[in-house]
Amino acid sequence: MARLPRLTLPGHLHHVIQRGNNRQPIFVDSQDFETMRALLADKARMHGVAVHAYVLMGNHFHLLLTPATQDGLPQLMQALGRRYVQYFNRRHARSGTLWEGRYRCTVLQAAHYLLPCMVYLDLNPVRAGLVAQAADYPWSSHGHWTGLRNDRLLTPHALYWALGNTPFAREAAYANLVQAGIGPQEQAALTASALSGWALGEAAFIADLQKLTPRRIARGQAGRPRKAREIDSS
Repeated sequence: MARLPRLTLPGHLHHVIQRGNNRQPIFVDSQDFETMRALLADKARMHGVAVHAYVLMGNHFHLLLTPATQDGLPQLMQALGRRYVQYFNRRHARSGTLWEGRYRCTVLQAAHYLLPCMVYLDLNPVRAGLVAQAADYPWSSHGHWTGLRNDRLLTPHALYWALGNTPFAREAAYANLVQAGIGPQEQAALTASALSGWALGEAAFIADLQKLTPRRIARGQAGRPRKAREIDSS
């Protein structure tokens, strides 16, 4: 069966995953991490994509984005991937592909999944055993949203602003969300949706989203989106 085209819809929240080929490292040291972060800031600005959250791991990375145009996200990922591979291969005296095929991506219902997905990204290094707390990991957006540092790469989503009336209140509220974490079912749903390309949200959201694209966006019969509970547990 032919692969579905990636789902990209302007103005909607997207969760992106890119992995190293055969799970090989794509970041060796701090210079590699910093280079990726700088390239992401530059290319996101160039292609009109708002970056709400990110985490750069040793052999993969996650992004939480909202593109302003239909082509913004794929153009960002193409430019980012090409430039970083050129840099990485030159610096580490290697050749050939770095990525595990094409990046994975899906659309999330922001009202239900923006903040859980941000927490999911922040806790990735903790789940991997790299740090004891999300605040200890320097290569994610956690420090920015909890007031530990300023990261000009990032654009706040309206739902983050709604966490409080002052920067301190928002930072404290978000830190509490990370401390509470997310459940295993929600974590599995966020992973599966990005890897499969099926949109994640309530039934009404899925139905409205389907009207915007001829590409089938949920598992099951075309034109009959499954209920949110079924989508979440897939």
